Amino acid sequence: MKLSNWIAVLVISSFTTLALPVTAAPAAGQQLAAASEQAQVNINQASAELIAEVLTGIGLKRAQAIVSFRDSHGPFKSAEDLLQVKGVGEATLQKNRSRLSF
Repeated sequence: MKLSNWIAVLVISSFTTLALPVTAAPAAGQQLAAASEQAQVNINQASAELIAEVLTGIGLKRAQAIVSFRDSHGPFKSAEDLLQVKGVGEATLQKNRSRLSF
């Protein structure tokens, strides 16, 4: 095969390669959201940072209140015990019920 034919083959094959569809990977935020939807947190052992990361509607300040309550009153025995923490209401509890473990 002539050199010009090899060059033509290379040019055509590179265009074919470039024309292949590319599947985009999910954005990092989407991956984190998916992971946190499936994640569970042991409310009696987790740090405030982990609680804030996993639970919906719970920021670091509220998570620190959960840890302080746990340290003062002992371990949580049920999800409803979280209602005793100031700022944790029924709506927040319902959003996170499947993410809690004890």
